[in-house]
Amino acid sequence: MARYNRIFAALDGSDTQLAVARRALSIAHDNRAGVLFAHAIESADLEMARVDIPEIVAKSKESIESALERQLTRAMHDECISSVEVKVAAGRIEEALGDLAAEFDPDLVICGVRGLSNIKYAFVGSTSTFLIRNMNCDVLVVRPEALEDIDDAEYEAAMQ
Repeated sequence: MARYNRIFAALDGSDTQLAVARRALSIAHDNRAGVLFAHAIESADLEMARVDIPEIVAKSKESIESALERQLTRAMHDECISSVEVKVAAGRIEEALGDLAAEFDPDLVICGVRGLSNIKYAFVGSTSTFLIRNMNCDVLVVRPEALEDIDDAEYEAAMQ
């Protein structure tokens, strides 16, 4: 079985985000690994609207930390997880995630699938497809239904 030391979890703010976080922390716990939770904000429209991008990045990071507060707190107190960090970047989503991943140098990437329609996928592609094709490590794509597979009591016990 592969041993993972550095897990990069790409978050997208969708319903799958919690499933991605839980899966990343579970694998980190089992492998005594570190986790980087990363989120990218598409900045092209924000730049044209002259929005304060650093402020949006900071607020997005706070929002992620709030949404995952329970999981992050537990992970930070888990002696089996070597490190936990949240980073948010702005830019073209694929490039921003790629840069964050390259800086972290993961041996496992975990992301969610959002289920774009065939027409939308044909025009914009998907972040999970980008990660699968461009990362030099294993990539795990988590479905939203994965949350239902995780019993809360079982998750609590595994993280202790």
